[in-house]
Amino acid sequence: MATENMDNISDRQITTIRIFNAPREIVFSAWTNPELLKQWWGPKGFTNTFHGFDLRPGGNWKFIMHGPDGGNYHNESTFIEINEPERIILKHISKPHFQLTASFEEVDKTKTKLTFQQLFETVEVYNKVKVYAVDANEENMDRLDAVLKTVEKNQS
Repeated sequence: MATENMDNISDRQITTIRIFNAPREIVFSAWTNPELLKQWWGPKGFTNTFHGFDLRPGGNWKFIMHGPDGGNYHNESTFIEINEPERIILKHISKPHFQLTASFEEVDKTKTKLTFQQLFETVEVYNKVKVYAVDANEENMDRLDAVLKTVEKNQS
């Protein structure tokens, strides 16, 4: 039986990368403005109810994701780092436990590369979550793209 190397981050990390046709400041604001964030956070068909959004290091983000199946999924995270407009790091303290790092890289004045990384505490948790999270993260990015297009139209 093969042994798993617990020190190897790639064994317990999901990375999603997307380039958006929007300036970095606008993409960053879609993550930091709760009115925008609740419109796109989560996979296709999900909605959100926010109960707290304290955007500062040490601040909490509490919300319920309402699934299309009628399920309610309570989430709580603590912000670790807010480095506008480059990076947001948060720790998801409800299960499953992971650290999320969102990095915003300016491709040019009208395009932003978003790197979305989830680092799970253990390989076992990663293996359970990756079954649905890889596709769910892509759906999440699709929803973000739709919100960004709306924001861009409203600013034109």
